[in-house]
Amino acid sequence: MDNDTRTAILKAVDARFDRQVEFLAELSAHPSTRGNEQSAQDFMAGELAARGMEVDRWTIDVADIAHLPGFSPVIGDYADAVNVVGTLKGQGRGRSLILNGHIDVVPEGPLDMWDTPPYAPRVDDGWMYGRGAGDMKAGLAANLFALDALREAGFAPAGEVIYQSVVEEECTGNGALACLQRGYRADAVLIPEPFEEALLTAQLGVLWFQVHLKGIPVHVAYAGTGSNAIEAAIPLIAALHEMEARWNRPENRHACYAGHDHALNLNIGRIEGGDWTSSVPAWCVFDVRMGLFPGQDLEDAKREIEEVLRSAARTHPFLRNNSPEIVYHGFHAEGYALAEDGSEAAAQAIAALESAHRAVNGSALERKPSTATTDARFFGLYADTPALVYGPTAEAIHGFNERVDLDSVRRVTQATALFIANWCGLTRI
Repeated sequence: MDNDTRTAILKAVDARFDRQVEFLAELSAHPSTRGNEQSAQDFMAGELAARGMEVDRWTIDVADIAHLPGFSPVIGDYADAVNVVGTLKGQGRGRSLILNGHIDVVPEGPLDMWDTPPYAPRVDDGWMYGRGAGDMKAGLAANLFALDALREAGFAPAGEVIYQSVVEEECTGNGALACLQRGYRADAVLIPEPFEEALLTAQLGVLWFQVHLKGIPVHVAYAGTGSNAIEAAIPLIAALHEMEARWNRPENRHACYAGHDHALNLNIGRIEGGDWTSSVPAWCVFDVRMGLFPGQDLEDAKREIEEVLRSAARTHPFLRNNSPEIVYHGFHAEGYALAEDGSEAAAQAIAALESAHRAVNGSALERKPSTATTDARFFGLYADTPALVYGPTAEAIHGFNERVDLDSVRRVTQATALFIANWCGLTRI
């Protein structure tokens, strides 16, 4: 790419950036929590169609994907789980690319703990605030407006570009898996998750599971004759945290996390139980998220989790004869390490992104592992495709007053546009 072309592309991003910010605000105004993504997906489908892409909008059928590696078990149906994919046919003979992002966001929590409403996006001092603005609707906007900038500068990608707006990333990843099942493949994948303009070298696996406990209900006046199912959860949770500490020991760490003291995090995300304040609770359910290192076998991890819970239960006078029930649903995700992909394709894709990042920032591309997971694993592990995760700087994702740095969004959009040009090649239009 010559300097004039590069400059034209960078200026084209700048020229449309005000519109990009407006687009991001429009998209972030859709409360696209799990099961409520349809309006946001309608918006995305319309934007892709307006740009002349071939649009594929479909409802995920669990029966189509349940047999595939990487599938995560679900509770309930998928009648409301809709993916949107737009395809931009190549105008030459360049390499193909998937631009992937997720439309789903996590629940906003108590509204009175936000400074302003989470679905009324606002800009203040260079940051956009709102649920999903950072994780990861800014990335969806960057992917789309990078393509716009190429067109504005008078170019089209020589290779095919597949733009994906998927659901389920925050709880299973089955949206990305459904795209693979539907036949969408490319030579590389770019996912602009908000990781501070760094390239992820590795990401963790994640297991979600529920622990169901029973107790003996009695009137609280006779509490000593019953068995409190909620209180019984406490030693079980403590045992899981002991396991968490063991998995994080230096001798158990993956090489990408050798210098990370506590990469694997266990979280008790939800707990409920009991029926009446003056009755000893007869039941309790708590939901757990546990991280795993790349290469850590899911089935081995599940067996150890189950043994830890059974062993802790054996110390309880009621649970020793009424074992906890463990139900797996949601994330059943393996870890993925781009750093371990020694293929020529991975080396070339990373070099193309490195060049694009340096052209925008004047500095080397930082590389680091993440203690979270992303949809990159589907492409890297099950489609033999290098998946690069590189996105803007955001703060308080999954928290209150989530926000994304708009200057960072601009830079990522510029780097993405140059990466597309580097990877796919360009033709004049």
